Amino acid sequence: QLQFVESGGGLVQPGGSLRLSCAISGYNVHAYAIGWFRQAPGKEREGVSCISSSGTNIHYADSVKGRFTISRDNYLNTVYLQMNNLKPEDTAVYHCATESGYYCDASVRSPDSGFWGRGTQVTVSS
Repeated sequence: QLQFVESGGGLVQPGGSLRLSCAISGYNVHAYAIGWFRQAPGKEREGVSCISSSGTNIHYADSVKGRFTISRDNYLNTVYLQMNNLKPEDTAVYHCATESGYYCDASVRSPDSGFWGRGTQVTVSS
């Protein structure tokens, strides 16, 4: 059983930056690949980025490539999402998640069930 707590969201102007954190507690956190996902009102959930357990395998959605950077600190059991050059279309609730056997690949697929945080709101608006 893993627990996730996301933080770092807020209101930012277009072109601004935010750094999201996902603090994870539980057993063998370092063994899990972790994904960041977002959901805007009225839209389907979208995979944003994922990172393998070792941090060597990383993928991004096309919509955020070149602007977002995912990283993890396995000593602190924390996964980060640095978001630069934010756009209004990045507005959403951002969640981190994983499940047993979750694999990070170019699809950045959502876990079918697994473990999810409650999310942090990111609003990009002038």
